[in-house]
Amino acid sequence: MTENPQAGPQNPQGAQSTAGALDPCDPDELRTLFLFEKLTAEQLAKLCRIGRVESIEPGPVFAEGDPATCLYVLLDGALVTSRRVGDDDVEVTRTSQRGVYSGAFQAYLGDRVPQRYTNSMRVTAPSRFFVLAADDFAHIVTEWFPMAVHLLEGLFFGNKSFQQVVGQRERLLALGSLSAGLTHELNNPAAAALRATSALRERVAGMRHKLKILAGGPYRQADLDTLVSVQERAAERVAKAEQLSPMDASDREDAIADWMDAHGIAGGWDLAPAFVQAGLDEEWLDQVAAAVDGKVLESAVRWLNYTVETELLMNEIEDSTTRISGLVGAARQYSQLDRAPYQVVDVHELLDSTLQMLAGKIGAGVRVVREFDHTLPRIPAYPGELNQVWTNLVDNAVAAMDGEGTLTVRTSAEHGRLVVEFRDTGPGVPAEIRQRIFEPFFTTKPVGQGTGLGLDISWRIVVNKHHGDLTVESEPGDTRFRVCLPLTAPETGQDSEEETV
Repeated sequence: MTENPQAGPQNPQGAQSTAGALDPCDPDELRTLFLFEKLTAEQLAKLCRIGRVESIEPGPVFAEGDPATCLYVLLDGALVTSRRVGDDDVEVTRTSQRGVYSGAFQAYLGDRVPQRYTNSMRVTAPSRFFVLAADDFAHIVTEWFPMAVHLLEGLFFGNKSFQQVVGQRERLLALGSLSAGLTHELNNPAAAALRATSALRERVAGMRHKLKILAGGPYRQADLDTLVSVQERAAERVAKAEQLSPMDASDREDAIADWMDAHGIAGGWDLAPAFVQAGLDEEWLDQVAAAVDGKVLESAVRWLNYTVETELLMNEIEDSTTRISGLVGAARQYSQLDRAPYQVVDVHELLDSTLQMLAGKIGAGVRVVREFDHTLPRIPAYPGELNQVWTNLVDNAVAAMDGEGTLTVRTSAEHGRLVVEFRDTGPGVPAEIRQRIFEPFFTTKPVGQGTGLGLDISWRIVVNKHHGDLTVESEPGDTRFRVCLPLTAPETGQDSEEETV
């Protein structure tokens, strides 16, 4: 099939078909068009009987999304087709070639596909068209070319089915990768909590043993009250302890070990690390020594050591379980479990959950920089599918950098739209393939390592479902994928089921 202005961006919805003057239909003129040049005289005569030749002045002819009622074949003149992308009408075709067609060219598929104009068309100069009603076009195509119709049906639905299967495979591969990463991320804090719990059990047993010794010793009630008071102050210090550098921590451990040697406490080098980690120093130990009788100083220090270690272990368990809870929360946010598919969302929450879910896959060699404008409003969206877009773009960026570089995720507002930009420091997208990267099944990865649908799926989610735009700018060391999303829902509400990805 030669040039077809059918595919492309749109006019404002609601533009009405422009009825023009009717001219006589000449079968010999139709024979000069590539669509009809092989038809018989009888077939051409029938076309003239059921169709019409219409002269149309410059202006809109039909609008994207309206019911597809007619097929238009250009006899002479000039036309432009466009398609709606976000808030813009993007021109796809501008031509004056005789025989190009647009409109209801899929009418032969009947109600198996939505019979709506998939683009908008306007004429830019006085033009003449051969116009055929959709039902008549469907009838003559199926009657005159039954084998061709079956071949076209097989091609259309087979390709659509293949895209769905491979797209599902792409999502399953991403899910498997995410699951592996999440398992790894959960395993670390879970193992840490398990180790801390085991150690805590030992420390609590030691505290019970030490308590038994203290209770059976010659200690006055006042001494025991002082020990409990010192224990409480030690626990408070643990909660406020600051993180020290390895060098500073080593110096403080040596100082505390020396203090304990000076006060006749054996094994001070073994007790010092816990005290330093808890933020306790020689000055604090001097206060302990001044508060208790010299006879019970060593018991008091060892008692406090159990207290400090117990508090530190409980902090470790708390940190680990908080990490696990955060990962589970990120997984729920990412998967959008128990949430409506279409809702008003904070894009930053979606980005954070995706980056957290992909942390294991991103790896330590890639530095992630978040430049979020948290003043941006919440927007109506399909959050689960936007997470899929973020996943595809992050995955591509990490792969492009080969595990080493900087990934910058930035949000901003431009021209009344919310913009999410993914910037990587990889080698860039070569200029010769830049226009093809959003095509279905196009991939530069070796066979078996990429389906070529990640960016196609992302484009359809952003453009078709969210009425936004997805573009790329690239040069070596600086590649930027920009997702532009409208701040408000379209007037028609949520997209129809046919537009889902």
